[in-house]
Amino acid sequence: MRLSEGQVWVLIIALVTMATLMKAAGPAIVGGRELPRWATGVIAMMAPALLAALVATAVFSDEQRYTVGADTVGVAAGALLLVCRVPLVLSAAVAVGLTALLRAFF
Repeated sequence: MRLSEGQVWVLIIALVTMATLMKAAGPAIVGGRELPRWATGVIAMMAPALLAALVATAVFSDEQRYTVGADTVGVAAGALLLVCRVPLVLSAAVAVGLTALLRAFF
């Protein structure tokens, strides 16, 4: 499906408007009241879930299809090193280096 430039701008404006309305709805509905305990837990878990979805989409997709490539292997290696308690900077450096090597030779 191809969108024209005008359609893309209409979509962007619509998404910005919807995001703004959604952000304004929370304070307008809740006001100054305290949120229930279960709602606070759900809100706290939304950011990690959305971040994981964005990472998975970026790592396993190539435009409109699912793929496994050099970037997937690099992210997996970095994640494995983090699980093994290797420092974040070193894990990221290994992930970047491995991805670069795989892209250079394959």
